[in-house]
Amino acid sequence: MTTFNDMNLTKPLREALEEMGYTTPTTIQQKAFGPITGGQNVLGIAQTGTGKTYAYLLPILREWKFASKQIPTIIIIVPTRELVVQVIDEFERLAKFTNMVITGAYGGANIKSQMSDITAGVDVVVATPGRLLDLMLNGTISSRHIKKLVIDEVDEMLNLGFRTQLQNLLDLLPLKKQTLMFSATITEEIEEWIHQNLTSPIRIEAASTGTPLKNITQIGYLVPNYNTKINLLIHLLETDSEMTKVLVFAGSKRLADDVNDRMELDFPDQLAVIHSNKSQNTRFKTVSDFEDGKSRILIASDLIARGIDVSSVSHVINMDLPLVPENYIHRIGRTGRADKTGIAISFITESDEKKLEKIEELMDMKIPIAPLPKGLEISTILTPDEQPSLEMSTSEPKRKKKETKGAAFHEKKEKNQKVNVKVTRADKMKQKYGKRYEGDHRR
Repeated sequence: MTTFNDMNLTKPLREALEEMGYTTPTTIQQKAFGPITGGQNVLGIAQTGTGKTYAYLLPILREWKFASKQIPTIIIIVPTRELVVQVIDEFERLAKFTNMVITGAYGGANIKSQMSDITAGVDVVVATPGRLLDLMLNGTISSRHIKKLVIDEVDEMLNLGFRTQLQNLLDLLPLKKQTLMFSATITEEIEEWIHQNLTSPIRIEAASTGTPLKNITQIGYLVPNYNTKINLLIHLLETDSEMTKVLVFAGSKRLADDVNDRMELDFPDQLAVIHSNKSQNTRFKTVSDFEDGKSRILIASDLIARGIDVSSVSHVINMDLPLVPENYIHRIGRTGRADKTGIAISFITESDEKKLEKIEELMDMKIPIAPLPKGLEISTILTPDEQPSLEMSTSEPKRKKKETKGAAFHEKKEKNQKVNVKVTRADKMKQKYGKRYEGDHRR
């Protein structure tokens, strides 16, 4: 078995790894080390939790040489601010016994302080695409000095709509540089974009795209509606003592908040919720509290799934299945990390059946379906989103029957009826005075 001591690492790197207790490289770390240190462009495909970050950090640090003039020569692009912080944290741990200086840049924070940090002197910048583009366009980062470019989570960035920003960044950077792209999944569209922007890459694949980690047990429950999902989630959390650190994925920010509201009475001081509407500091603190065990249950939206890199997650629970099949792989990859076992549970309704088919096709395996636990309360109450919609009639409305001219549409009151009848003066007098009128008395 290959160990880090068998690899051509510098003494500072070996000391940092020893201090962290790491002795054996993962498959992607071992495979990527030689081509990257050899200066080749690399396309690395490895699932979340396989040590993908160290797969590019180790060779970058191995090849780095101290320079008296500290200007950014290495750029690492990631999709979220949370990942910026986490990559910096990992980098600083590995570079502890070196003089390398690293900083981060992302939107939602003061750009002037980020500019100040960079101009003060750094070797590496980890950034989100939009903020990096701003720093290059305003001259804080000189593109001509960039020697290495890493684009991590390529698939997620393209799915999140960063394609134009990434393309603009690639157009600004020099052609003569080493480019490393890493992704957990890869589709034909993503692969086509990569090969359009990456010259003669070496493809390194730690596992086939879409293949779930072997140490993750997958379970599915067929449930009739959303309220039963809430009941099932509460039941599992109350009865399973092994659910020590649980990450719950909801399909939207609104649903994440709703799950939190519905459960806070049953699990006081155990819950936390995170999504893009939360402030930057709140998001960082929420993930940190979950990592430290202060929160047992973290409810998250899909959008920030890539920003949660937490160790020892015992269970991942999918309140619903994601629209994009690859996102299912990313979700469940939050557990079973670093050779530990994990459990991924999915709540599946009738509306999820097509999503389930696509996920199973991607993985080339079926998700085992378990019977619902005994004693689970099955709700019959549907949410407004689940209520069947009334079908609107698409037929042409009936036209009113055309009436003949001159006739009224309804009967007039008797006193308002007008009849063209000639009435003599004598008839009028008789109508007025009755029998008392016997003719014209003026005669």
